[in-house]
Amino acid sequence: MSRLTAEFWVAAYRQRLSLEGIPAFVTARGDATAGAVLVKLNTLDGQACCYQRSFDLMSGERTWVVLAEGAEEEVDAALAKQCSFDPDLWVIEVEDRAGRHLLDEPGLSD
Repeated sequence: MSRLTAEFWVAAYRQRLSLEGIPAFVTARGDATAGAVLVKLNTLDGQACCYQRSFDLMSGERTWVVLAEGAEEEVDAALAKQCSFDPDLWVIEVEDRAGRHLLDEPGLSD
């Protein structure tokens, strides 16, 4: 089975969020085909959480895990550090007071 390109996945994810009325912005554009994707959830109260895809060695599945969470400034610092290591990285910022990111929805969770 072939994998989706990063650019296609980002566009589809942003469309899913848009359908739910959740604003999302690409704050770092990585490699169009193979760049990794980080999702920053900004709850607009000074707090944020950043998610990254991880491979679970026990189950063989790819899952979304928390990379950093807490004060937005701390999460932004963690993102900046990751971007300095990986210029191919995509960063999507999702803004939702209710904390919705949809990463646990079918089609996005796997």
